[in-house]
Amino acid sequence: MAQESTQESAPTVPVPVRVVLTPAELFEFADAARDRGDYVTAETAYRALTTNPQLEIRSEARFRLGMMLADRLHRYGDAAIEFRKILDEQPEAARVRLELARMDALLGRPGAAARELRAAQATGLPPEVQQVVRFYANALEAQKPFGYSFGLAIAPDTNINRATRADTLGTVIGDFTLDQNAKAQSGIGLQLRGQAFARQGIDKKSRLLVQVSGQGDLYRESLFNDVIVAVQAGPEIISGSDRFNINGQASWRWFGGSPYSRTLGFGGTWQHPLGPKAQLRLGATVADADYRPNDQQNSTVYNATLDYDRAFSGQTGAGLQLTGSRSVARDAGYSTASGGISAYFFREMGPTTLILNLGYNHLEADRRLLLFPQRRIDDRYAIGLGMTVRSIRFGGFSPLARIRFERNNSTLVIYEYNRLFGEFGITATF
Repeated sequence: MAQESTQESAPTVPVPVRVVLTPAELFEFADAARDRGDYVTAETAYRALTTNPQLEIRSEARFRLGMMLADRLHRYGDAAIEFRKILDEQPEAARVRLELARMDALLGRPGAAARELRAAQATGLPPEVQQVVRFYANALEAQKPFGYSFGLAIAPDTNINRATRADTLGTVIGDFTLDQNAKAQSGIGLQLRGQAFARQGIDKKSRLLVQVSGQGDLYRESLFNDVIVAVQAGPEIISGSDRFNINGQASWRWFGGSPYSRTLGFGGTWQHPLGPKAQLRLGATVADADYRPNDQQNSTVYNATLDYDRAFSGQTGAGLQLTGSRSVARDAGYSTASGGISAYFFREMGPTTLILNLGYNHLEADRRLLLFPQRRIDDRYAIGLGMTVRSIRFGGFSPLARIRFERNNSTLVIYEYNRLFGEFGITATF
């Protein structure tokens, strides 16, 4: 008689079933999850579609994902990143650029929103879409009530104190030997930039805007640390397609860890569109400047700027700025008048943006300072090139690289300098 086995049979192991969906089926699955409020599943499905090798499929997936992030989840920064990725590959996608402009407006970036609107119109839009653009342009006041931005960079510099390389300084009583700290110093610094803002509605066409900004250039030799903090507050007013801003201003500057200057004043700006592709901006300020190291330099400062920006296509644009400044100091030797012109040109090449800057400024003092044989007359030239690579992202930040050269020619040796410096760090993508 056969003996019955006491060994138990092996358990059945379920075999995983692999489900293959076509892109159309996966779109349907993602849309259904979105419509029933399962946004986690929908986002996972859309992001899977963004890896598809076909441009049309991954662009459509990014667009649907961006719209869900914006309108269902109110994650405007994340939505803007998806729209920007589409434009990196399809810069002429006008509808996507309009949505990016909407995100910029909701994030409290009216300037960036206006640039995207001009770029969209430069691509050529049908009449019915032009109406949408005008609606967006006139509705930029519906913006994020508060927000902030931040940037961090390593900044090598051949002349961190913008000083002369001369060993001696000629005066009416003879030549002085300059201290080493008064001459050009090179160094590698840590550059910090930040801004925060808050808006509070006053009525349908105006709101109160408060901005706090700060910047710091920090070096191993703390003697050359340069820190500035500024506050602005005042109403923004919308009138048709024009925008007005009037504000009170205050700023404080520390150099080498010691108070250097304090300014108090007020200013205003007027922004006006010139057709669908261009914009004009006029600004003026007046301020009282108190220079702590030298009371004779205390002055009333008047500034005026005129900016013109234009989009040539969805990928290229340029701008021109004219500036004028008048400083009336306690000592006429420190009173100056200056004027300048600068221009920029940008080009988007896929996920990379290149920006070229050129500038010139002329300055003249009213009289010579008692110590020097002639009055100060300066001519400053500058050229810079910058690059931002959006294909590499760390959260909402992208790497940037800038390099700039400045030369200041002056009738006074102490104000002559050459400077080559760079910035290598990260910046907020939106």
